[in-house]
Amino acid sequence: MPERTARYRDVLAIGEFRVLWLAQIQSRMGDQFARVALALLVFDRTGSAAVTALVYAMSLLPPLITAPLLAGIADRHSRRTVMTVTELVRAGLSALMIIPAVPLPLLALLVLLVTCPQPLFSAARTATTPRVLPGRLFPVGQAIMSSTDNIAQILGFTLGGALVAATGSPHLAIAVNTLTFALSALMLRTGLGPHLPDRDGVAEERTRSGFALAGIRYVAGDRRLLGLAALTWLFGCFVVPEALAAPYAAQIGAGQAAVGWLMAADVIGAAVGMLLVARLGPTARRRLTVPLTVATGVPLVLTLTAPSLPVTVALWALSGLFGSYMVLAQTSFIESVPDGMRGRAIGFAAAGLQTAQGLGMALAGLLASALSPSIAVAACGAVGAAAGLAIGLHARIGRDPATDRDPAPATTTVGNPA
Repeated sequence: MPERTARYRDVLAIGEFRVLWLAQIQSRMGDQFARVALALLVFDRTGSAAVTALVYAMSLLPPLITAPLLAGIADRHSRRTVMTVTELVRAGLSALMIIPAVPLPLLALLVLLVTCPQPLFSAARTATTPRVLPGRLFPVGQAIMSSTDNIAQILGFTLGGALVAATGSPHLAIAVNTLTFALSALMLRTGLGPHLPDRDGVAEERTRSGFALAGIRYVAGDRRLLGLAALTWLFGCFVVPEALAAPYAAQIGAGQAAVGWLMAADVIGAAVGMLLVARLGPTARRRLTVPLTVATGVPLVLTLTAPSLPVTVALWALSGLFGSYMVLAQTSFIESVPDGMRGRAIGFAAAGLQTAQGLGMALAGLLASALSPSIAVAACGAVGAAAGLAIGLHARIGRDPATDRDPAPATTTVGNPA
């Protein structure tokens, strides 16, 4: 019989999903408001591009450490409580940043602290989504979340910059971010069920450190799960056009106005692609994950000759469209992990993704300085495509996991996690 897929209206009709979705959108936009405001505020106080970049980086780097350590809390307590408390803590810390007299070192510390709990919120939200959207509803909901998250980031940067430009007050943009944290907490507390983690099929670790690291051991012990996580980490190769947009525009003589188009190209393509793959059936999703991963790198390779701006924008948008493989890989990963282990497994995968993105951008920048931006983009695309094919073959990702998977690690599970 043909595989049925859910419709968008089926997913949006579920009240708890709407709460998770809207809370995420407005909170994500608030985060971008704050990042724009912090960059402008720090540069205005110091006049230093290096210090500004350092403070901005501090809003991105803490999850590399906190993701695998804190995400396990989402597997111990009510996920509604975890998300609500996390948002209230971040609202309180963000509120302190509104005070104009806060010295720069304290401001930097607050930036660090407000970012640390973010992976805990993400792990709890992502682990809750399959419960709110069971079966065929989940892939569609995951695609809606991912595509609108990209759009929210674009709107947040754009509107945040416009707000600061219009008012001349970075603190007002930070206040907006504080409000989004509080609003998110209110929405989650009133519109979401408790969603206690399911411990059936998961043997609890007795020590705190063992419990936190169980997610790493669980993923590393399953070849297919580790392969799916590795495919998402390859996005570190495919995201480099955003980091090299400015030097690439200079290379092709397109001017500063072209930078925005170049940075937005893959994001727009990804938003469209994620909505398209949402309607695929389970078999199609499984079989297309690796081919789409490989295809994501091909348009980037074609920019080796530094083509004109319209051609480059089209190629990078096409790469973003194929980059919708991320939804397929993430959905398969989440569905393959038992509920009681999801927070920790997701935390480990998320930390790897953020590390890969940071390293990918840094290495691409060095390569662009030594050779050229077009060569750096093409090289990263080629490496990502080749690695995607190798990972897919090794992890047997295109095959049916019900009949072809490694045994679950005996130290963390009993029974089949699928």
